[in-house]
Amino acid sequence: VQLQASGGGLVQPGGSLRLSCAFSGSGSIFSPYVMGWFRQAPGNQRELTARIKSDSTGYYSDSVKGRFTISRDNAKNMVYLEMNNLKPEDTAQYYCNSVPFGKLGAEWGQGTQVTVSS
Repeated sequence: VQLQASGGGLVQPGGSLRLSCAFSGSGSIFSPYVMGWFRQAPGNQRELTARIKSDSTGYYSDSVKGRFTISRDNAKNMVYLEMNNLKPEDTAQYYCNSVPFGKLGAEWGQGTQVTVSS
């Protein structure tokens, strides 16, 4: 089972990015799992920013609520994170995985870097 995050980059404060996460796994089923986007800034612990149930109900940390939107396409085995009004404190390496970690049997992978700076 593999999860590949992409879509990060350098953006100015107030800008937007859309992250994508592709699931691949022979014989594995993606749709039943709660999926999440996590982030880790240098010197900080990895934190969960958003999670989404199989029925596409999303939940958000207070720090991103109202700015980020998580979505999924079970037919394509994809999870997305639309990030708007980005702030410098959103700068981090972003990862996708199951919630809780380990349920899907996937490692963290390389993640995708988001840098918010003027």
